[in-house]
Amino acid sequence: MIGTLINAGAVIAGGTIGLLLKKNMPERITTIYFQAIGLFTVAIGISMVYKMQHIIIIVSSLAIGSLLGEWMNLESGVERLSNYFKRKLRIGSEKFSDGLTTAFLMFCIGSMTILGSIQEGTGGSPDLLMTKSLMDGFASILLASAFGVGVLVSAIPLLIFQGGITLLAMYAGSFFTPEIIQGLTSVGGILLIGLGVDILEIKKLRILNMIPALLIVVFLLWLI
Repeated sequence: MIGTLINAGAVIAGGTIGLLLKKNMPERITTIYFQAIGLFTVAIGISMVYKMQHIIIIVSSLAIGSLLGEWMNLESGVERLSNYFKRKLRIGSEKFSDGLTTAFLMFCIGSMTILGSIQEGTGGSPDLLMTKSLMDGFASILLASAFGVGVLVSAIPLLIFQGGITLLAMYAGSFFTPEIIQGLTSVGGILLIGLGVDILEIKKLRILNMIPALLIVVFLLWLI
C-alpha cells in the first residue's frame, strides 16, 4: 500500500499548491483556464480509448451501467454528499463535486493505476505507482487551481479504489487479465471525454450516473 499512500499524499500536496494559486486568478484567466482543462481532459480520454477492443462489450457496459446509475440516481446522491461536506467543512466552492469527479476519473481510471496496483499487490516494486504519484501531483496543481478543494478530497476515493485493487491483487492478481485492464481503460476514457464536454459547457452530461459501467465492463469481460 506504500505506492497508494504516496499517491494520495502527492494529490493532497499538489492540490494545496493549486488552491494557493487559485486565490490570485482573475475571472477571465479562470475562464480560459477551465477551457484548457476541458480540452486536456478530452485529450486524455481519447488517448485511453485509442486501442479500444471488444467494442460490443464496451457499448453494452456503458448502456447497462448508465441505466443502472440513472436508476440509483448516483449524481443526486453524490451532490447531497458533497453539500453535506461543504456545510460541515464550511467550503464555499461551487465546483466541489465537479473537482471531485474530475480528479477521481483522471487519477483512478487508467492502465497505470491498475497495473501499478497489481504490481505492488503481487509483491512487486511500487515504482509504477511512484511515477504515477509524480504525474498526479502536478495534475492536481492544475485541477485544484481550477476546481478548488474537491480535488484534495479526491484523495479519499483514490485510497479506497487504488488500495482496494492492491489488496485484491494480493489474493487474486490473475483476475486482472489484459482484456479487463484494457476494458476498464477504454470505458474510463469514454467517461473522461464526456467529462471534458461537460467542463467545456458544450453539453451537460450526467457522468456520475455512468460510473457503474466500470463495474459492468469488468463483469462482462470476466464472463467471456
